[in-house]
Amino acid sequence: MVANGETNGFAALESRGEFAQLVLADDSPPLTGRSFGSSARAVTSGEVVFNTGMVGYPEALTDPSYRGQILVLTYPLIGNYGVPSSTETDEHGLPTYFESGEIHIAGLVVSSYSWEHSHWAARQSLSEWLVEKQVPGMYGVDTRALTKKIREIGALLGNIGPPNSIPESQITTFSDPNARNLVAEVSTKSINVYGSSNSPSVIAYDCGMKYNIIRCLVDVHKVKLTVVPFDYDLEKNPSNIEWEGLFLSNGPGDPTMCPQTIKSIQYALNLDPPRPIFGICLGNQLLSLAAGAKTYKLKYGNRGMNQPCIDLRTGRCYITPQNHGFAVDSNSLPAMWKPLFINANDLTNEGIVHTDRPFFSVQFHPEASGGPLDTAFLFDKFVGHVRKISQPLVLQDGLAYQRQTVKKVLLVGSGGLSIGQAGEFDYSGSQCIKALKEEGIEVVLINPNIATVQTSTEKNEVTPGADKVYFLPIRPHVVMDIIAKEKPDGIIVSMGGQTALNVGVELWKTGQLQKAGVKVLGTQIDAIEATEDREIFSQKLQEIGESIALSYSANNVEEALEAARKIGYPVLVRAAFALGGLGSGFAENDAELKDLASKAFTVSSQILIDQDLRGWKELEYEVVRDSSDNCITVCNMENFDPLGVHTGDSIVVAPSQTLTNREFFMLRKTALKVVRHLGIVGECNIQYALNPKSEKYCIIEVNARLSRSSALASKATGYPLAYVATKLALGRDLVSIRNSITKTTTACFEPSLDYCVLKMPRWDLKKFNRVSNKLGSSMLSVGEVMSIGRSFEEVIQKACRMVNPSLDGLEGIDSNLTDDEIPLEEQIAVPTDTRLFAVQRALEEGWGVDKVYEHTKIDKWFLSKLENIARMRKACKDCGDVEKLFAENGTDRMRSLKMAGFSDQQVRSDLYNFFDTIRTCSETYPHLFCYCWSIDRSLHKLNTATGRNCKSKSYQKVPRSNTMCETNRYVGSRISC
Repeated sequence: MVANGETNGFAALESRGEFAQLVLADDSPPLTGRSFGSSARAVTSGEVVFNTGMVGYPEALTDPSYRGQILVLTYPLIGNYGVPSSTETDEHGLPTYFESGEIHIAGLVVSSYSWEHSHWAARQSLSEWLVEKQVPGMYGVDTRALTKKIREIGALLGNIGPPNSIPESQITTFSDPNARNLVAEVSTKSINVYGSSNSPSVIAYDCGMKYNIIRCLVDVHKVKLTVVPFDYDLEKNPSNIEWEGLFLSNGPGDPTMCPQTIKSIQYALNLDPPRPIFGICLGNQLLSLAAGAKTYKLKYGNRGMNQPCIDLRTGRCYITPQNHGFAVDSNSLPAMWKPLFINANDLTNEGIVHTDRPFFSVQFHPEASGGPLDTAFLFDKFVGHVRKISQPLVLQDGLAYQRQTVKKVLLVGSGGLSIGQAGEFDYSGSQCIKALKEEGIEVVLINPNIATVQTSTEKNEVTPGADKVYFLPIRPHVVMDIIAKEKPDGIIVSMGGQTALNVGVELWKTGQLQKAGVKVLGTQIDAIEATEDREIFSQKLQEIGESIALSYSANNVEEALEAARKIGYPVLVRAAFALGGLGSGFAENDAELKDLASKAFTVSSQILIDQDLRGWKELEYEVVRDSSDNCITVCNMENFDPLGVHTGDSIVVAPSQTLTNREFFMLRKTALKVVRHLGIVGECNIQYALNPKSEKYCIIEVNARLSRSSALASKATGYPLAYVATKLALGRDLVSIRNSITKTTTACFEPSLDYCVLKMPRWDLKKFNRVSNKLGSSMLSVGEVMSIGRSFEEVIQKACRMVNPSLDGLEGIDSNLTDDEIPLEEQIAVPTDTRLFAVQRALEEGWGVDKVYEHTKIDKWFLSKLENIARMRKACKDCGDVEKLFAENGTDRMRSLKMAGFSDQQVRSDLYNFFDTIRTCSETYPHLFCYCWSIDRSLHKLNTATGRNCKSKSYQKVPRSNTMCETNRYVGSRISC
């Protein structure tokens, strides 16, 4: 982890970097911010465009298709994982982590820049990289408002540079990069051959070709690739290059600026016999122009990693990465040419194909980097054509027309109130009922929990409610009694958590559902069993080349001991088919294993002995798949705590904050592969353990149902997972379901956030005297809060205030939640319900990020953000006066505090520490004790020397005396002496 900046004075409250401004060509006032890039040039001009990707800034900045553009990144937290080595190369001599040998953007604009970065592959910060390459960058801009403007007006020209350094004559003089031949600027100047021993031979026109295309064709498909300049004359072929196929690369700018390339393509189109041609991005536009079609400039272009594109041959929808400002006019395609893909949102052309010759192209990037690799199969098709391998006929499978015909459905709820199934599944059940009622289906609900929305008798359009509700326990015989009475056509068991799932599995295995003629809707029981039974699950993963952490199942204590000796201590002991990790824990030796195993067998007939991966990152992806095999990941989440703490007891952040593009889409690709192989229909989540020092990962588990994380993901992204999963269970496909927010676009998309979300658990462990507050693999929390903001500091401070109203924000020493009698090393090393505040106290006391990391293994990026809060609080405390605090750079300092999530009261209490008043009183009246009436009306006896709570719990509330000292500098508290 690398951090820059001073640690004392007011530096923590002031924005770093010189002032910068972005001047747009729409006569609007300049957008001001701070520089984190190069200031070598007084002014830089370009076309202002936006990219919605949440990861992949090194790949985007080196993409030649961005040549001459000022790039706005909509995701607000940029720079988190630094920049990898620019000198590390692959076997072809190409940079391993970049898409070209230089940065091609004209400038970079972001909302918030992370001066601290943390990743094992990082070699420098983003700021250092921009300065080295002399590229300007600015932060502190409202990128949400700027993106909205671009969407409404269209792509704008702009100038970026320091304020007042732009001469008056240049302020309104904008340079349009599209007027230049950008392809000529980025194309290779020489002929290069890759994979010289491979076969067949393909010529690639380099119009700005990304390096990952070369890797894909040469390393994956074993093609001999000859890369030529964009203006190479193919008809004359002066270098006598032998070729069997032609590839047209991506590139920047207006395709009509490449007449030489178009001429060579026209020559190739007229060859007989024909030779296969495949183009991507700009190559799609060049092939269209060569065929006789027309292109046009889009209003603001498609740039990002989540564009849904429909294959017109099959109706399948794929999530694609794109970066282009021009498109093909499908209506201008000549005879024998047809659209191949269309954009599911704006219906623009996304590809063309010749009806009887091996010519085709797509507007998106099948090779990705950054982005998903969902359409990489198009390279298989192209290389297959080149090798003269007959390509199979691709047709729609017709599953979309096989709708479930059900009139009455039994929905199994989550059971009685307990840890792990309180309100977590109420959201899922309510959304399920809403979706079923829209389809005109009668809904019968069984749920003994009366304190839920889904069991409410109040019905409206938002919560239509079930037709009948049975307040009965979720037990197999009870469910069968209801089935015998109501005679439903189908049953849904994936909306009620583990309890509902277990009942469904048991009724299916005993044949009772089949006998009653009740269909299981959504994911079938055999797929559910494959995720629940560890041995079957491991076997299924091995079939597709994936693996779980080393794990064995055991049916008795002796088998458990044998499994532990195979793996090696310590091990994780878990009960199979258990709710919220019930009966689980870590065993360091045989004695502890016997004790844990005995407890686990009381709740399950089978237990699992797993490899201990504590210290690894824990991540989760929410996945949706329909019966037509359309598959998307709606949200990914990262645990604040390393592996070893149950997800329900861990702080969780969405989207992930410390993953690179490679890691993000590596895990996404695995998620889709696993879900498809298991045959899940509807929604599920997959959990990973990721080594924090490499790209090594293993799968922890797959939940073939809606989980508590599903509700978080739904609310975090606005994507109604349970609602959509219900529609899919009835046979609908993702493409036909409408986006619940826009009402017009498809539900087959992956949300791209421009904010971050944090979930913080809430515990009530102090209500029980003999209950340990140590957190592990068994869930102990009884609730959780969710906060939304534009920075990590903001969301974690909001969450602290919500989960504990007596807190003003994230505090360490002043939280009164740490114990002076226990060494701080022990308080931060062992996960507990108060460890966060102990960690914050350590940072406030100057431990530093590295030292805290060694004790906690919490990612250094998260710790650096907590340290930022500690520094800002210290600056306020050291100041002690509001007028002094805001005397200079007041607006900048207040903005910094607000962006870091400081509330007005928090700033006031940090400026005016009311414990100072207590100490003054104790000096005046040394014989009196001091008490603090806090916001929650509880009474604390205070140690007047330290200003902290006394440890005794026996003090009672006392009447206010005449010698009372009050302060209004701490709103909501009263000091009594």
